[in-house]
Amino acid sequence: MIYRTIFAATLIIAFLISCEAQSNNESNKKNDLALNENRVEKLSTTNNDISNSRRNAITDAIAICSPAIVGINVTEVRQVVYRHPFLDDPMFRRFFGNSGSRVQEYEVQGLGSGFIISPDGYILSNHHVAGNASKIIVTMTDGTKHEAEIIGSDMVTDVALLKIKGNNLPYLKLGTSSDAIIGEWVIAFGNPFGLFDRNAKPTVTVGVVSNNNINMLHEDSPYNRVYRGMLQTDAAISSGNSGGPLVNSLGEVIAMNTIIYSTSQNRQGAGSIGIGFSIPIDRVKKIVELLKSKSQIDRDYYTGIEPRELDEQLARYIGSNLQEGVVVFGMLNNSPAEKSGVKLGDVVSEIDGYKILRLEDYLIATGDAVTGQTLNFKVLRDGKEHSVNLKLEQRPRR
Repeated sequence: MIYRTIFAATLIIAFLISCEAQSNNESNKKNDLALNENRVEKLSTTNNDISNSRRNAITDAIAICSPAIVGINVTEVRQVVYRHPFLDDPMFRRFFGNSGSRVQEYEVQGLGSGFIISPDGYILSNHHVAGNASKIIVTMTDGTKHEAEIIGSDMVTDVALLKIKGNNLPYLKLGTSSDAIIGEWVIAFGNPFGLFDRNAKPTVTVGVVSNNNINMLHEDSPYNRVYRGMLQTDAAISSGNSGGPLVNSLGEVIAMNTIIYSTSQNRQGAGSIGIGFSIPIDRVKKIVELLKSKSQIDRDYYTGIEPRELDEQLARYIGSNLQEGVVVFGMLNNSPAEKSGVKLGDVVSEIDGYKILRLEDYLIATGDAVTGQTLNFKVLRDGKEHSVNLKLEQRPRR
């Protein structure tokens, strides 16, 4: 009897243990399912976060600006004068003039970048891209091509204003360059090496504002190109990028990409080494207003001064202890300089508030003016500073 009772109790205990184990297994399965669902939810949230983090102010600005970027293809007609050595003899030309010369015209193809600045089709680019073109074809991001006319162009500031026919065109907002922050993100758009022609999309590079207010001179007959207040950037700029916009992270144009430093020995291979320069948009906007009203800016003026950079020998010659500046070494009779009271031997130290330390400074300060403008010269004479107002006059015709 006792054994039967023990056996029954054992069976009951085993049954209870089995039920508890089955209950634990079902509970564990529910917990595992909940954990898996939690992991899936977390993974989905993480993927969404990663996807969202890929889009930022830079990608948003690129999406906004890209439709207003254009590729520019230009045709320029150049002339070359050929003369036979015999026909070029002075005695022959004395009797027969230039009848022995032959003028041959040939076309030169070029490319660059530009950007639309109004819904009715005004486009900005560089003078060295389109300023001398006989034909300009603009390619939009939708693949359409338009022939453009030159509204106006200025070689000195290297700005060209073009126009295509259209309405409700995408265009860029012109910001301000005066508050550009060194180190802020910037985006360069353009058509390097003609890549725009392959898929009708601009190339985008990103960098920062590396420096600002840089002045430089580029000699190019018949005038010097004067680049004032340039913004420097390490956003890659290469051949073909000229004329494209440099925009901030808000999608506002703060400058126009123009020149680069490159280790290349030829124009076709000029690629970025991280040192590019852009014309500040505040300067561009002033030129645009002038070009809209006049199409050309009258810079056919002269000062009448022959400047020389001050060096140790020249300083001894004029009896000066100065080490920097530009000396009035020569001066034309009845010139603007003579009329204003400038004297031979004067050391020009400042022009319109711009410090003159080297000859390049003088050429920048006087090269960026217009006919009829009055420049204020600060000159040092006999140890004293004098202020002279020099009015720029039309260059005499020979």
